[in-house]
Amino acid sequence: MFAARLPLMDEYDPAQSFDEPVASRYDNAPRGDEEECVAFLADLAGEGPVLELAIGTGRIGLPLAATGVRVDGIDISQPMVDQLRAKPGGADLEVVIGDFAAVPVEGSYRLIYVVFNTLFNLITQDDQVRCFRNVAEHLTDDGVFVVEAFEPSYLVRFPHSEYVKAADVGTERVHLDVARIDPVAQLLEKTHVWLSAEGTRLNPVVLRYSWPSELDLMARMAGLQLHERFGGWRREPFTGKSELHVSVWGR
Repeated sequence: MFAARLPLMDEYDPAQSFDEPVASRYDNAPRGDEEECVAFLADLAGEGPVLELAIGTGRIGLPLAATGVRVDGIDISQPMVDQLRAKPGGADLEVVIGDFAAVPVEGSYRLIYVVFNTLFNLITQDDQVRCFRNVAEHLTDDGVFVVEAFEPSYLVRFPHSEYVKAADVGTERVHLDVARIDPVAQLLEKTHVWLSAEGTRLNPVVLRYSWPSELDLMARMAGLQLHERFGGWRREPFTGKSELHVSVWGR
């Protein structure tokens, strides 16, 4: 008998995680790895073209396009894409609003990529498998698929299936992460909570995390194989202590 899983957040819609308030402040806190990420992707892109899944505000897509390669994008969130359009060069990118697992575009690409754990925004294994299969159909013969995602072993740092973490504590504002983990369904359900004199703001997110070996199997099912795996954009070795991986699959 299968163990009962924790109930998913009531009526959760992935678009909720990237609505207009989130989009308006999304670029306020750069991750700091943008330059290394763009250099890594540009090296694989060759003469392109390139497709970014979940292109969002163009944090990576726009500087990559500035290297001279054609970059197209897919995103579920119109507010995020509106932020991209407002930036220099943003009007020049071809972006489709839709489900990135479906890869609803025409043509083939030398490089298709998805960064910052966003593959896990596909909250079922079936959708992740579907994404790999559709990506494979849009790769050139020498094309590659790149995924950056966290390595789930870090979740064992939390001794219970539920936790509250103080992400930021200030004199006028507190930022908490309230989460629960279902290791059977491989679901991380989290709400970012901001408390201040102005009130309370909530930003929910649900991730269906996958292990690197599981992603490798999805790739094989799509006719792809692992070419390289690193512990970061600087091509650091991927080890048992790595908290994230950058994986490259191709034919």
